[in-house]
Amino acid sequence: MLNKLSRLLNDEGITLSEHQQQQLVDYVALLHKWNKAYNLTSVRDPEEMLVRHIIDSIVVAPYLEGRRFIDVGTGPGLPGIPLAIVCPDAHFTLLDSLGKRVRFLRQVKHELKLDNVTPVQSRVEAFSAEPPFDGVISRAFASLTDMVNWCQHLPAESGRFYALKGVRPDDEISVLPAGFVVEDIVRLTVKNLEGERHLVRIKSVKY
Repeated sequence: MLNKLSRLLNDEGITLSEHQQQQLVDYVALLHKWNKAYNLTSVRDPEEMLVRHIIDSIVVAPYLEGRRFIDVGTGPGLPGIPLAIVCPDAHFTLLDSLGKRVRFLRQVKHELKLDNVTPVQSRVEAFSAEPPFDGVISRAFASLTDMVNWCQHLPAESGRFYALKGVRPDDEISVLPAGFVVEDIVRLTVKNLEGERHLVRIKSVKY
């Protein structure tokens, strides 16, 4: 698995320490183990997880600005756990409403010794962000409109929303509510993954 991950990282031009690579592989091993009982992801093959979950998450890292992030609807910790591993100087709150997912995330935090993650069980609308976050991240969580409506209380004044999408969501962008603007749309290239990947960065202009 380490060799496979190393090849995938080389393909993307990503450099990580041996410790970070080991943590990513250990996370996949935990995800594979717990998936049998908890049904955390539809991806069953650990090598496929490396591409569809690990690489697909960490390609976002260069575009994050700030040090405090919240991953809303994190599920089994995607993209929050891989990002926390490759961005050790940033802190990630992992928010999910399902107890079994949060139990899994607490186990990952404990076993991988990830001091920069905080798993939280809560609905996003009920979660109080004090202090507010530099970035609100979501991957396959909701439409852009739902994301900014449900999460508008989470980012700081200069904070951003980071929405990980497949095909470029022009329909969703066209109906964004007033007070929010798309800062940019980054086309992400994941060489070993079929289909398009885009990162939509949104800012609030209410202030």
